[in-house]
Amino acid sequence: MRRDVFQAIADPVRREIIELLADETLTVNTVAQKFDVSRPAISKHLKILKECGIITINKQGRERLCQIQPKNLIPAFLWIEQYRNLWEDRLDSFENYLTKLQTKNKENE
Repeated sequence: MRRDVFQAIADPVRREIIELLADETLTVNTVAQKFDVSRPAISKHLKILKECGIITINKQGRERLCQIQPKNLIPAFLWIEQYRNLWEDRLDSFENYLTKLQTKNKENE
């Protein structure tokens, strides 16, 4: 089953795994050692991240290396950016309103 990027980032453990892998490629064992959850739970999280295309897991000898695929996070970034722009516009409008209100209050004093 193909999952989407929003399913990947919905879980705090998966977000933390993404953060870890943003800095470097790590083995599955190294990723698992960074968490206080069971190894099967980490394997499940890694599987979901892989299904979403956020990471790849490649075998190198006896090790399985996890590597982030940042381009596949772009849909989430674009969605968040859209709302960031919306809220910036709303906050700018609110700031303008407060400035006008303060000016009006000073004139009435």
